Amino acid sequence: MRLLFVHAHPDDESLWTGVSLAHHVADGDEVHVLTMTLGEEGEVIPPELAHLELPPGEPRDPDAQDPLGALRREELRDAMAYAGVTSSVVLGEDDDPVQLADPERALPRYRDSGMAGTPSVEHPSAFVRADLDDAAEAVAAHIRRVDADVVVTYDANGGYGHPDHIQTHRVTRAAVQLVERTPRLMVILTPQSWASQDRSWLKHVPEARLRADRLELPPEGHAAELSVVPDDVVTHATVDPSAVATQRTALGAHRTQVRVFDDCFALSNDVAVRLAGREGFAEIDPATGSLLKGNEGARRGLTEEV
Repeated sequence: MRLLFVHAHPDDESLWTGVSLAHHVADGDEVHVLTMTLGEEGEVIPPELAHLELPPGEPRDPDAQDPLGALRREELRDAMAYAGVTSSVVLGEDDDPVQLADPERALPRYRDSGMAGTPSVEHPSAFVRADLDDAAEAVAAHIRRVDADVVVTYDANGGYGHPDHIQTHRVTRAAVQLVERTPRLMVILTPQSWASQDRSWLKHVPEARLRADRLELPPEGHAAELSVVPDDVVTHATVDPSAVATQRTALGAHRTQVRVFDDCFALSNDVAVRLAGREGFAEIDPATGSLLKGNEGARRGLTEEV
């Protein structure tokens, strides 16, 4: 099976689909990752690298260098080497192996848009400002490149509402419709029962450990739960606790963005997230975005019906 995971920023591939990447690599499938931006607007965790973080709430100079993006590109290379994926490409970079149908046109390159309502969304290269047709054509070229059987990306909410995640969903849906051999399109979702189990698990983490590791419990209505859905909406899953070791190592490569522990991780907000060894999905109609159910001929792992 050939799978293409389309993500917005370096680290998203390991945060959202790290279990599935590791599972399908171990199963002998072709696993490809396409990343839309370098995550230039990321918040930096290590104090010694804090100088790479751009000042929040300020306009971005279109001609300025983005040193954090260059470092995050190296983090992505390391993470995907640990994961053992078949290929990992950042759209439009010099080593991007695809070409558009018109050889006179270069592949577009996009920049991290930052969070909704921030000045960075006004940058001329911000991904949220991308022409949908141009971006979809570029992603479609990658789908053809790997001859994907399955394409995976975020749901319409972008997982937690990040503008670049939402744009990735829109662009990927449009791209799949351009491909002659249409792959199955899967979106990332979390069953409500899993979210409840993880929240209960986190509540049992000793307070002494939370203080020692500078971790916080997720508040009610935590933003990451925007893509938590009723269990019956999630029709496919990767459940593989043995893949957590690989996911953990890949996450550790993204050291500007993630702190990793044996059984959980935390982003710059210090909110603990359980490493549970499972990821949920549902297949959608790329034209309408509606969920599909009752698929025939499903396979194991990502395409195993639940």
